[in-house]
Amino acid sequence: MNLLNKIISENDIKKINKNDYDLLAEEIREFLVSKVSIKGGHLASNLGAVELTMALHLCMDFPEDKLIFDVGHQAYTHKILTGRREGFSTLREYGGMSGFPKTIESECDCFNTGHSSTSISAAMGFAVSRDICKKRGRVAAVIGDGSLTGGMAYEALNSLAQLKSSCVIVLNDNEMSIDKNVGGLSKYLNNIRVGSTYNEIKMGVESSLLSSKAGEVVAKTLKKSKDTIKQFLVPGMFFEELGITYVGPIDGHDVNAMVSTFEKAFNLNRPIIIHVKTKKGMGYKYASKYPEYFHGVSPFDVKTGHVIEKKEVPSYTDIFAHKMLKLGKENDKLVAVTAAMSVGTGLNKFSKEYPDRFFDVGIAEQHAVTFAAGMAADGLIPVVAIYSSFLQRAYDQILHDVCLQKLHVIFAIDRSGLVGPDGETHQGIYDISYLSHMPGLTVMAPKNRYEMEKMFDYAVAFDGPIAIKYSRADAYAGLKEYDAPIVYGRNEVIYNGSDICIFACGNMVAEAEKVCNSLREKEINPSLVNVRFVNIIDEETLKDMLDKHKVIVSMEENVKIGGYGQMLKAKMFDLGYADKIYVDGSIDAGKVEHGSIAQLRAKYEIDCAGICKKIEKVWRQ
Repeated sequence: MNLLNKIISENDIKKINKNDYDLLAEEIREFLVSKVSIKGGHLASNLGAVELTMALHLCMDFPEDKLIFDVGHQAYTHKILTGRREGFSTLREYGGMSGFPKTIESECDCFNTGHSSTSISAAMGFAVSRDICKKRGRVAAVIGDGSLTGGMAYEALNSLAQLKSSCVIVLNDNEMSIDKNVGGLSKYLNNIRVGSTYNEIKMGVESSLLSSKAGEVVAKTLKKSKDTIKQFLVPGMFFEELGITYVGPIDGHDVNAMVSTFEKAFNLNRPIIIHVKTKKGMGYKYASKYPEYFHGVSPFDVKTGHVIEKKEVPSYTDIFAHKMLKLGKENDKLVAVTAAMSVGTGLNKFSKEYPDRFFDVGIAEQHAVTFAAGMAADGLIPVVAIYSSFLQRAYDQILHDVCLQKLHVIFAIDRSGLVGPDGETHQGIYDISYLSHMPGLTVMAPKNRYEMEKMFDYAVAFDGPIAIKYSRADAYAGLKEYDAPIVYGRNEVIYNGSDICIFACGNMVAEAEKVCNSLREKEINPSLVNVRFVNIIDEETLKDMLDKHKVIVSMEENVKIGGYGQMLKAKMFDLGYADKIYVDGSIDAGKVEHGSIAQLRAKYEIDCAGICKKIEKVWRQ
């Protein structure tokens, strides 16, 4: 029986016999494992949310009803059930189907997501809009227990309690975010998972007490203090105290039980939280056993679970992980902080070697930065390792709590620049723009793996806030012989030519080297400058190059507005070289879709071919 063939468009799941729900879930899992093994993507989180998504679709009508997935990396089943099964052949490919909900992709995706802890706020917005506009429709949000560690979720819960109409929040509790959950909330939910329910405890207590006369007196007193008992014994009392009805935990792999619960919840004229217990990686033994590894996975062999193309070249993350171990051994004041990304940032190795100096604060980037600021203010040297697109969430804390106080916090910014298949919500193409104007912050970018290690040595010895940004790519090993000492604010001249000068930032130095080789073939003699400090213009080097070259070029994996190129061009004007020919090699777009890094560089003409084309256009003038 192939039940998936009956799912052609949204709401078709309602045609499936309820006796076949388990079989449909099995088919969905087989389909997901097959497709993700070819294309790569988020697997474990999607396998765990199959029945949960089915149950919601059985209770909701699309696109009229609104379903918001927090983060959105668990929405693959939703895509299948809304008629996008064929799209999985192009999952996360350039021009293909996104791995996250996208409003431009389907009317059944009502809200774009990609970062955590946003779903409750968005769902409340839809519920209020429905009420004000006197529309019909059900509103639900699915948020993981990992996302519930984010501060924005608590702001939303506090506000949600004021809502006087229906809004269903499903807490998908799989004990995981990307890494295993940490902190007080995780312990609280775990107590709910393993503890007895209120009624079971209440009955046991009353039975014991009523077996004696003294106990009868105590029992009567307890009955009068029912709310006090509930405060300590009722699962979900935290939510109840906020004024939000709580139900659960219930089995997140029992479709019929969830449908029954969801239907009742949707009919309540108030917000409700339904605690659903699921298993990340459910149905595929390797994903179930290693959920962190299969959270976001490259193409793999289904039979063995092994990644097909095993990487032999270390990534910049690998270099960072190794360097942190060395720095930790050399300096006992060095501490590491991350936000639910210990494996992704490479700090899991540091955490095992120096557990007392490692802090995973959960999905709480704002807290991570100010926590680090507090440690720095008292003499420690914190290294805060967070992905570029996630660090945006802590903008105010970087400015207010670190930079204005001139604290020695080191930001290790992973996934800077284009990240590829994860798409617009994960591209790290804004960090030069949002960090460069921070008062007193020094922002560096290494040209290769060797320079990266030296930059972290420099950062540890530095006095003040400093950031080192690097890509998710393989660590470049070229240009090793170019190894000028790092001097504050100074560039490194790699090639000293006479016709065209290229100022390249970080991982774009390798691309710029290709441009130089291509230009030489056309008998154009280029200079290449490694921009080590991407928020500081080296006036001395710039003036020297302006005097000797006809054309000045900048190359960066950052948006044009606020990027290094704009700073360079402004400085050229200030120095009196406004008439000099300038070629901009930044991303002239507000957002960048998903696709391979090579495809995206080509589209936005910041690869070798695109830069050479721009240069040739002005060179012959």
